[in-house]
Amino acid sequence: MKDPFDDTYFMKKALQEAEVAFEKDEVPIGAVIVVDNRIIARAHNLTETLNDVTAHAEMQAITAAANFIGGKYLIDCTLYVTIEPCQMCAGALFWSQISRVVYGARDEKRGCINLGTKLHPKTKMTGGVMAEEAAELLKTFFIQKRGLN
Repeated sequence: MKDPFDDTYFMKKALQEAEVAFEKDEVPIGAVIVVDNRIIARAHNLTETLNDVTAHAEMQAITAAANFIGGKYLIDCTLYVTIEPCQMCAGALFWSQISRVVYGARDEKRGCINLGTKLHPKTKMTGGVMAEEAAELLKTFFIQKRGLN
C-alpha cells in the first residue's frame, strides 16, 4: 500500500501556503517543515508584508520549526518548498543542518544549484515534485503583476 504521507502530499501543503502568499500579493512561494510525517512549520513569503528582504518562505519556516523544536538544528526534518531555495535560504538551511530539502520548480536565475551554494554535507535534496503546479502559480502571479493578462 502506498504511503499517504509522501513527497506529493507535503508539497501540496507547501503549495497551499504559496496560494496564501498569492492572495496577500506576495511572491507565491510556500514551505512546510515535516518531522515524522507531522508538519511542524508552515510558512510563505512575507517580504512585502514585513518590508524585509529576508522574509522568504524558507526563512520563516526555519524559524517556526526551530521554535517548535526548541533548538536551532533541524536534524531529522524535511523542508518542502515550492521553488528551489535561493542562496540566502540555502545558507540558512546549511546552518540548520536540515536532513532533507524537497523543492518543486527550479529557479534557474536565483536558485542555489546554478549559483553553487552548498547545503550541509548530510542534507539530501530532491527536486521536481509538483514542479509544474509551482511554476504555473509563479507565472500567473507575475503575469498579473505586470498587467499582461
